[in-house]
Amino acid sequence: MAKKTYKTRKEYALHFKKLIELEREAEKQFHIREIQILTGKEREKRGRAILGLKATFRGTIVGGYKVYRFGREDMPENHQIKVGDVVLVSRTNPLKEGVEGTVYEKGKKYLDIAFGDPPPDLNRGYWRIDLFVNDITFKRMKQALELFEEGKSEFPEEVILGKKDAPIEVKEEEIKPFNGNLNEYQLTAVRRALGSFPLFLIHGPPGTGKTTTLVEVIEQLVKVKKVKVLATADSNTAVDNLMERLIKREIKVVRIGHPARVSKELIEHSLDYLVQSHENYKKIEEIEKKIYQIKKDQANYLKPTPQWRRGLSDKQILELARQNRKTRGIKLSKIKSMAKWIELQNEIRKLLEEKKKIENQIVDKIIASSEVVLATNSTAGGEFLQNKTFEVLVLDEASQSTEPSALIPLIKAKKVIMAGDHKQLPPTVLHPDAKDLSYTMFERFIDLYPQASYMLRIQYRMNELIKEFPSKEFYNGELISHESVKNIRLSDITEKKSENPALDDTPIVFIDTQGKFKEKTRRGSFSKYNPKEAEFVKTLVEELKKMGVPPADIGVITPYKDHEDYLKQLIPDVEVKTVDGFQGREKEVIIISLVRSNPQEEIGFLEDLRRLNVALTRAKRKLIIVGDVQTLASNEVYRRLLKFVKEKGKVLKA
Repeated sequence: MAKKTYKTRKEYALHFKKLIELEREAEKQFHIREIQILTGKEREKRGRAILGLKATFRGTIVGGYKVYRFGREDMPENHQIKVGDVVLVSRTNPLKEGVEGTVYEKGKKYLDIAFGDPPPDLNRGYWRIDLFVNDITFKRMKQALELFEEGKSEFPEEVILGKKDAPIEVKEEEIKPFNGNLNEYQLTAVRRALGSFPLFLIHGPPGTGKTTTLVEVIEQLVKVKKVKVLATADSNTAVDNLMERLIKREIKVVRIGHPARVSKELIEHSLDYLVQSHENYKKIEEIEKKIYQIKKDQANYLKPTPQWRRGLSDKQILELARQNRKTRGIKLSKIKSMAKWIELQNEIRKLLEEKKKIENQIVDKIIASSEVVLATNSTAGGEFLQNKTFEVLVLDEASQSTEPSALIPLIKAKKVIMAGDHKQLPPTVLHPDAKDLSYTMFERFIDLYPQASYMLRIQYRMNELIKEFPSKEFYNGELISHESVKNIRLSDITEKKSENPALDDTPIVFIDTQGKFKEKTRRGSFSKYNPKEAEFVKTLVEELKKMGVPPADIGVITPYKDHEDYLKQLIPDVEVKTVDGFQGREKEVIIISLVRSNPQEEIGFLEDLRRLNVALTRAKRKLIIVGDVQTLASNEVYRRLLKFVKEKGKVLKA
């Protein structure tokens, strides 16, 4: 796939429109098919629905969204519904009667859902919530592709298309760093990011501090160069993480996005919050009061529904009322009543236009007075940033954004600085014919313009031995362990020793299950789970806790969703996630449960070596890998891993 180029804007746009349409359909069909095939109870078991919920009104939040709390005493613990997800709320049939809402808050016994227009009678009876698809993102990708095709991109199209003569200049700019703790590689990355045009790519392997480097880049741009920056990432979590750090550096930020998707601690920096705190917002409240009064008044008159208007237009009804005439068997009193309703509706329309105008003026002032505008890639394509352009876009986690997703903010900026790691997991793609989407713009640009990329090398996370194999396998052996982490061990954080040889101070251990624990598949599922391996992992976790390791310092990761669900029921007090769900995270101790064990020696999607890279680089002091050597050894990289652990760590039998 290296050096993928496009001849014209049209070819580029058509290629990606086709892919996102396939992916959109696949995502929708995945949920629809599951809702059709599985009973509500089965979908609840999978963690993608919750049944038997009572709803109570909680209030109205920023943006006028109505929030309802849905809860029950025995709320399932393993559900996958998160803050910010789009859900379908229904009585019994999500596909026929479901109303879309956004998860605003999540507790052990409840979910708060924000609605633009809630379902009727929410406070009566029982409800069901289903995880669904978010269509807005696909619409915005398509819109960005259309704008690019029309030549409406601030960013040079030759660079996007991958033309040979693409104008790329790489220079280093001298700086006085704001953060005195940056290492030599981070400083070089900052200097080159500032001096290069129109593109620079920061390659940040695990634990090398790419976000710290980006924060310095942004600080230099806004404080020294006085440039307004658009900063985006694919996920809300990544945007909030970046925003939190910028606030600490006393940079004036505004966060655009649905209030339900912004971290509660950072809500006062959200656009909706700032709009409502603005001095001119009182005018909007006055208009809303007037509209409310008019609507109350309007209820006294006849609404001109098709049944009453009998084909008459608003203009005709108003004219008949003025002339005191009845028509088509409609009484004059009814015509006059409908005319009054229409007059009041016209007043409401004018007031709404005035409200929108004031709102837009406030928004423009807030955006103009901020130094950094933060949003997800998708939200950058929303109404608030329409027709707004920026000198520089900073795109974090760029290796997890599909190309059409990255294009949404990219076309708004003259220059882009991206940070990511294409050796870790790419974005998840569901449709088999849309796999091209997992080849990200970040990776394509690194293949096309290697001169405009730079890799950070000093890692601040892992013990030297845990770092060594991924460094050799994925980063040409170039990663360097910082002195502060080089020799960190399990015994530094434990109170007592264990008799179990797997839990000594050896940083990396492989436990061979010897084919004794067989994988299983659930009905109607493509995923795998391994009950006996899960039980074995549970005993390791219990022993670690007995040694004094706090549960918050232990992470259990697995490549398979069904195995994650099974483990969560067994080990409720420790964080259990899929490898994909743990990307960007770290723990003192990580146990990897590889699941696969079968006579055919098939390892399925464990063959995606980027998944292996992510799994191996989450642990700081202790990494325990549990799996069936016989099955895994069918793959040469796993064979090399086993050889490495034998030489430098320990291979034990379960």
